[in-house]
Amino acid sequence: MLKKQPKWLPVLLFTLVLLCGGALLLWQTGFFASLGSLENMRAYIDRFSPYSHLFYFIIQLLSVIVAPIPSNITALAGALLFGAWPAFLLTWGAVTLGSVLVFWLARALGQPFVDRFVGEKVSAKYMDLIRRKRDVFLFLAFLFPFFPDDLLCILAGLTDIPMGRFLMITLLTRPWGLLVSCMVGGSVVSIPVPVMVLIGVVGIILFLVCMKYGDRWEQKLLERFKT
Repeated sequence: MLKKQPKWLPVLLFTLVLLCGGALLLWQTGFFASLGSLENMRAYIDRFSPYSHLFYFIIQLLSVIVAPIPSNITALAGALLFGAWPAFLLTWGAVTLGSVLVFWLARALGQPFVDRFVGEKVSAKYMDLIRRKRDVFLFLAFLFPFFPDDLLCILAGLTDIPMGRFLMITLLTRPWGLLVSCMVGGSVVSIPVPVMVLIGVVGIILFLVCMKYGDRWEQKLLERFKT
């Protein structure tokens, strides 16, 4: 008797084919060759006018999954082309969708897929911390630019965190770095180097403090909400 296939298997296969096709599309159209400068990337996106907005969304979606670059960099190019707010909204939507997609893929395919996609070293480095700290770590890691956000989304799929809660954390934390990139790229704001260094130092201090006391604070908040 043939074993019944899971209902999500066709969707999973379609998603994998779509991702592979997207990666091939980026390669053949010269996306990776345009990464040398923001001007080259802006010109690359502009080539697809009048569908450049749609293609930019696809690029940002695939950058979460297949492209070895942070979405913040392509957000700068998008802001140069479309303006700060259109680029931000497109990027935020694409990054959120991509984050949920890789989270679901990891949950559906399990540890072997994650090890191949992320690498055993990265998995071993973050997996135990994500399982122990879970919401607190993900919330803080998504806020700061020096963590591999996209890889953490994949690893989070191996935990027992509900997808709805993961989506909420993503919506609340991931847009801020993208917003800054779009504002800078769109010439809305200009951040001096000393200020950026100061923000980074303060961010690291806050991160370390929250990592040490985050569980206590979380427990106290939960107890207060229960009363």
